[in-house]
Amino acid sequence: MATKTTRAAGYRCTECGWTAAKWVGRCGECQAWGTVTETGATVVRTTTATRPDRPAVPIGEVSGETATARTTGVAEFDRVLGGGLVPGSVVLVAGEPGIGKSTLLLDVAGRAGAGGRRVLYVSGEESAAQVRGRAERIGAVSDGLYLAAETDLATVLGQIEQVEPDLVVVDSVQTVASAAVDGSAGNVSQVREVAASLIQVAKSRGIAMLLVGHVTKEGSIAGPRVLEHLVDVVVQFEGDRHTRLRLVRAVKNRYGPTDEVGCFDLHDAGIEGLTDPSGLFLSSRSVHVPGTCVTVTLEGRRPLVTEVQALVTPSSAPNPRRATHGVDSSRMAMMIAVLQRRAGLKIGPSDTFVSTVGGVRLSEPASDLAIALALASAVHDVAIPRGVIAVGEVGLSGEIRPATGVARRLSEAHRLGFTTALVPVGATRDGAPPAGLRVLEVPSVSAAAAHAFPELLG
Repeated sequence: MATKTTRAAGYRCTECGWTAAKWVGRCGECQAWGTVTETGATVVRTTTATRPDRPAVPIGEVSGETATARTTGVAEFDRVLGGGLVPGSVVLVAGEPGIGKSTLLLDVAGRAGAGGRRVLYVSGEESAAQVRGRAERIGAVSDGLYLAAETDLATVLGQIEQVEPDLVVVDSVQTVASAAVDGSAGNVSQVREVAASLIQVAKSRGIAMLLVGHVTKEGSIAGPRVLEHLVDVVVQFEGDRHTRLRLVRAVKNRYGPTDEVGCFDLHDAGIEGLTDPSGLFLSSRSVHVPGTCVTVTLEGRRPLVTEVQALVTPSSAPNPRRATHGVDSSRMAMMIAVLQRRAGLKIGPSDTFVSTVGGVRLSEPASDLAIALALASAVHDVAIPRGVIAVGEVGLSGEIRPATGVARRLSEAHRLGFTTALVPVGATRDGAPPAGLRVLEVPSVSAAAAHAFPELLG
């Protein structure tokens, strides 16, 4: 084998670590301006071909047993992963500080240890005594769970060789540093070296590995983007820190779908999976009040019945307030403009507040109709009849556009006792709605309002 070495000038992005042979004003990876700087001469090596020790084999002769997932003991987490953890796979779990990542992974580690597997939990942020205290609180203490408080990469690799675990949890990858790389823990070079070393160990030994990753203030995973490319699965932990609901979704998955979402309830005694979370997003009051409308949103392939609340009150300020919680502010602004222009509602000079129940976030356009009807209900001060749901995207001309997965949405609404559904025209072409559910196809916001407020507009 021969190697040819040449030298060329190199440039690197200080934000994400992207490299280039020549200087550019904008990073080609993270799209940041002015972050590409010269790093000096880089060595470029060209390697010639050599005879492989293991020749390629036909794909039909490759055994698939090593890629079989093993359950984690947490059904909602298995749903997101595609059935469980595959030996040799590396999963990156990202989320804001204090949202429950460590609690979930410690619960997974405790269940795996109690199930006969050997688990190594490496904590770079807490002492072993602190992790033991949390494990006792959530009931995750087991004989098969080993704890190590380490931040040196070489020591972590030594712990893995000594314990010989089936599952490794590293909390977090940004706190571990290698003495062979310059810089403090968490910088681009350190994260790349630590991740590459851990992934190599996981693949060579067939160890399933869970890495905890921090996120930036913008919500993206901290560190170089190469970290997301190297791992097999990237899981995002979401939720409002002031509520108990947590959503776990896979944004990358080499072993399963990326449209599944796991729902969890985070409480003092730990974290618990929710197989039927729809009731969390509905108010428990007995009196039906104006300014509310129910919709069915799809989180992955899971339908969730969610209530939208709106409050419209006169304002004496020259610039009325617009506040949202769980709803995109730009969507609310568009619904206000459509209602004013297409339905004749006067909302402009009023303070407007829109929120969801239970801390769920509505991001899909299919919730537009529910937001619009909640605002109209608040303006008219008339409650929408009980048992009505609304699903559909609202266009700028006031038309109701089709939504995906209407059949699943209607089935979930019928299961929870709703009797009437306002949907776009043609939404039931793919199949008949559930028996006992009255489905009204509405072409526009005005038509939907006529059905929602028959005593006013009928």
